[in-house]
Amino acid sequence: MLSKGIFSITFTIIIIFSCSIVIGTVDLRSYFYPITGSLRQQQNIRCCTCDTDSNPLKVYMYDLPRRFNVGMIRSGSDETSVNVTTLPPWPRVSGLNKQHSVEYWVMASLLHDADGERKEAVRVSDPETADVFFVPFFSSLSFNTHGHYMTDPETEIDRQLQVDLLEFLRKSKYWQRSGGRDHVIPMHHPNAFRFLREQINASILIVADFGRYPKIVSNLTKDVVAPYVHIVDSFLDDDPPDPFESRNTLLFFRGRTVRKDEGIVRAKLAKVLAGHDDVRYESSVASSEGIKASTEGMRSSKFCLSPAGDTPSSCRLFDAIVSHCVPVIVSDQIELPYEDELDYNEFAVFFSVNEALKPDYMVNQLRQISKERWLEMWRRLKSISHHYEFQYPPKADDAVNMLWRQVKRKLPVVKLAVHRNQRLKIPDWWR
Repeated sequence: MLSKGIFSITFTIIIIFSCSIVIGTVDLRSYFYPITGSLRQQQNIRCCTCDTDSNPLKVYMYDLPRRFNVGMIRSGSDETSVNVTTLPPWPRVSGLNKQHSVEYWVMASLLHDADGERKEAVRVSDPETADVFFVPFFSSLSFNTHGHYMTDPETEIDRQLQVDLLEFLRKSKYWQRSGGRDHVIPMHHPNAFRFLREQINASILIVADFGRYPKIVSNLTKDVVAPYVHIVDSFLDDDPPDPFESRNTLLFFRGRTVRKDEGIVRAKLAKVLAGHDDVRYESSVASSEGIKASTEGMRSSKFCLSPAGDTPSSCRLFDAIVSHCVPVIVSDQIELPYEDELDYNEFAVFFSVNEALKPDYMVNQLRQISKERWLEMWRRLKSISHHYEFQYPPKADDAVNMLWRQVKRKLPVVKLAVHRNQRLKIPDWWR
């Protein structure tokens, strides 16, 4: 009886298992080929990030009066819009104006018209055919020009420009149609558009990081993280016989060591890194002499320290990239440009703030990185540094083309939000 009972149970289990395979509720591959399944999942994930449409993004750019953009660079008729013949060159200046000049280069890329060149975005004259709408307001330059000290009476000019821009946009049927969701607005400086930013919180914002934005204004789901425009010159002839040995300094930093908010770690790092002969940690301010010294220091160092500035990001990371100096990033809440395409672990080293502030820990970890590993990162830096170049005319896969590609990848979420908002009777009922 016992043997018959065991046989019956076994037979029943076999029948159930066989039926499960037939109807597809059991996948044997997940049991016998876990590695293959994992690889297939990884391939599917990669495919989700690929562009299924190779056509360029169609962008309608509003014809805003010059006072909203290039009028802050070169005086002219405030009420006329800029075109390709009236676009002034970006002035040869450094500092915050250059670091946060992304808005200029993005606008210039739409003005440039060259047949046959590969472009990620093209300007269209008919708004009905546009995928997105670009708002050419230089909000970062407006802050730096009119409200940098926040108590200056000129701050009122910055605020009034924001008021006037919103009045203009709210009259646009395309803004009304989407609630601004398919509009691209540069806000790269952390204080840009600071008076009325919550009123454009549905738009695709081009930001440096999320350090000073509440989540209701800016987040990674809809917004694009852009690199700073680098201050040091790009290292174009970096091809020594032995790159590793030609860089005598282990770790290099030169910049302001007294910062606020996220940047308070810089003063602490100065104490932790003191006493190491192969580490240069120097305090300086932005000047032509300082930039020259930074250029020489980065090109002669294996690793370049990139701690947070006043917000989680800083220009120093991108100076290191174009200098082919392996970045050492110390910033717990940083978001990085193009991270759905680039694996920063291939050319950068990361430490948490707590790790970096442990005496000798970071330096010892860097010393343990082999020459072969460093050379891999150095070669990778050389191969990707063109993604961080802002230039006019733009070139394939440069910074502005990479940014337009990032904008294009936001479109599915944008279209979902637009279509859903148009039919809802009770907005966001699920929250």
